[in-house]
Amino acid sequence: MDARLNLQGNPVAAKFLKHVISASKAVSGSTLPAATQHLVEIRASQINGCGFCTDMHTKDATHAGETPVRLNLIATWREAKVFTDAERAALELTEQGTRIADAAGGVTDEVWANAAKHYDEDQLAALVSLIALINAFNRLNVIVQQPAGDYQPGQFG
Repeated sequence: MDARLNLQGNPVAAKFLKHVISASKAVSGSTLPAATQHLVEIRASQINGCGFCTDMHTKDATHAGETPVRLNLIATWREAKVFTDAERAALELTEQGTRIADAAGGVTDEVWANAAKHYDEDQLAALVSLIALINAFNRLNVIVQQPAGDYQPGQFG
């Protein structure tokens, strides 16, 4: 299976990706815990049905030391005992921020307040930015039907 469009080979798409990847450096360089970043990337990708991003971020998380138990339970985090309260707050914010169209009011005040109990303002800014970024990447890859399974950790530098 081939993607409908070669995102790295097309000059317009490559230029767009360069800017989006540059924006992602603000998040990766933040104090938002790396484990939380991985959880957010994976959960949004699961919700959006992005096989490429789910494959990529699961492999990156594994490479960074994340456990198979936690990775296997991300989709069912509410019933799992392996996530911290802060991670649970980030996952809830991710779900509501990803499913904006499903909720008339978007992210609820309760979910925001819960996240704000666990993360400072800079971490919240990174979390919100990450949710927006992973949703953009998911949409790109879903639209072009980017195939999943071949990603190797670190392949994009």
